Amino acid sequence: MSPIELTLALEEPRPDGFLLAGRYTLLDHEHALQRLLPMAQEQNVDMVVGGPYSSGVLAGGTHFEYQQAPPEIIERVNRLKALADKHGIGIKAAALQFSLAHPVSAAAVPGATRPSRIAEDVAALNETVPAAFWQELRAQGLVSPAAPLPDGA
Repeated sequence: MSPIELTLALEEPRPDGFLLAGRYTLLDHEHALQRLLPMAQEQNVDMVVGGPYSSGVLAGGTHFEYQQAPPEIIERVNRLKALADKHGIGIKAAALQFSLAHPVSAAAVPGATRPSRIAEDVAALNETVPAAFWQELRAQGLVSPAAPLPDGA
């Protein structure tokens, strides 16, 4: 059980939000969907998603969970990028918008290595991602069937 789940199971205190660091991303969301996010939704608790780019690997970097990404993660990222390219969208847009699509996601903290990255994040947030991308993402098993997708795709 995560520290957030333990806190949600307590009678007191009753927080109204948490920072969920790196655990609700395109690459890592299965566990959060099993217990944590349903618990938060039941209790009307918001999550701020930290690290929606999975330590940078979804933004062109080579790290996942703050270390060199293993081959299976690189292969999955390559599949995600190929699908994004096919639909003419940026992988950052898909990653950021996915993390924000869950009803308990109140905000995201993508992190930035330099000021210009902030403008990139705003552009990714505002990029139009077609419903067909989300549907194909699900059909290829690249996202959990339980994960809410943007715009109900």
